[in-house]
Amino acid sequence: MKSKFAKWLYLGSCLLLAATAASAQLVIDVTLSGGRQIPVAIVPFSGEVDAPQNITPVIGADLTGTGLFKLFTLTGVANLPTEPSAINFADWSTRAVEALVIGSIAPMPDGRFEVRFRLFDVGKQSQVSSFVYTVGATQLRATAHKIADEIYEKLLNERGIFSTKVAYVLKRGPRYELQVADADGFNPQTVLSSLEPIGGPKWSPDGSKLVYVSYESRKSTVIVQDLATGQRKVVSNFPGDNYAPSWSPDGKQIALALSKDSIAQIYTVPSNGGEATRITESKAIDVSPAFTPDGQSIIFVSDRSGGPQLYRIPAAGGTPQRLTFDGNYNLSPRMSPDGKLVAYVTRDDKLRLRIATFELATGQFNVLTDGPLDDSPSFAPNGRTILYEAKGGGRGVLGSVSVDGRVKQRLSSQAGDVREPAWGPYGSSR
Repeated sequence: MKSKFAKWLYLGSCLLLAATAASAQLVIDVTLSGGRQIPVAIVPFSGEVDAPQNITPVIGADLTGTGLFKLFTLTGVANLPTEPSAINFADWSTRAVEALVIGSIAPMPDGRFEVRFRLFDVGKQSQVSSFVYTVGATQLRATAHKIADEIYEKLLNERGIFSTKVAYVLKRGPRYELQVADADGFNPQTVLSSLEPIGGPKWSPDGSKLVYVSYESRKSTVIVQDLATGQRKVVSNFPGDNYAPSWSPDGKQIALALSKDSIAQIYTVPSNGGEATRITESKAIDVSPAFTPDGQSIIFVSDRSGGPQLYRIPAAGGTPQRLTFDGNYNLSPRMSPDGKLVAYVTRDDKLRLRIATFELATGQFNVLTDGPLDDSPSFAPNGRTILYEAKGGGRGVLGSVSVDGRVKQRLSSQAGDVREPAWGPYGSSR
């Protein structure tokens, strides 16, 4: 942990999200700068006041948190419709509402609930989507996320991410907890608790496993854990440092940094354990590997040019190509799902750590956050938003920023410091 290698990996570890099962509420502050928002009216679902979970506020929070939708205030509106026959499209059009959501929640004899949902295009006076869900009481919040996903997709022609999961490390007193929560920070589940540090969680491509670094054996060890069964498998426990694991797109390999041959270099190991294959061959420190989505290349950090910069190398090894030339301190690369952008941490001349993106095709870079200590970027599965570590009010908070920098959020919690967030893929809602 005193090595230059370890200092890179943990610099700026401030943190973020968080919650306990008893205290999962997050305070969300959304900052917008320009851009059109779609006006949406969500009529409170009939019957939800008697249900264990009101889902209308959850849908609204999901949509407004993106910065792409503006919720219409229903105060003073009489005769709110709960059925299609009661909708006065002309009235809603006059109010400049473009999309209207109505629905209902009704208890069933077996203790479950029937949730009905309809989405209307006000201008076309037509129904865009409708669903009927039959769910248990504990699934009402998840159903709200599904409805928000459907609204998002129908109005933007792009898949929503509200039903996905996030993983992070929560530092609470002397204890470290690896937690998985809903994308909005609710329903956290602890999958590992330890008095020794836990670091660098990453989701498997199918969302069923996490790979992370554990110090339970008093040295860094890379472990894969199945989330359904809790089964854990050590996949890298070589002499020296075992750091910064990252999955290959097919889930068969894990790229990581090992110092087993003296200085830290990039290797791959089978995701079920086995021999390590060396990828980089240098006298410099090479760390923080991330596969490109096509599996053909690995992006990593090296100080071979004098300070940490981003490089790309064929996944089977070869000659590295330097990617970043702006700034003298760039690290922690993560690939966008479409393979077009690299999110990373850059340090400016005021020593602020900020989140930036680098476009592989053009070399264009864009600084998205203000710092001063931002770290560990992670793309949402639709590639539109980046989750990252931040520091706010002297404690760890979760930050998110849209890839164009227009929409920013800070989510704070009193539960503890949250570290190294990782946004799960589609399918991580299981």
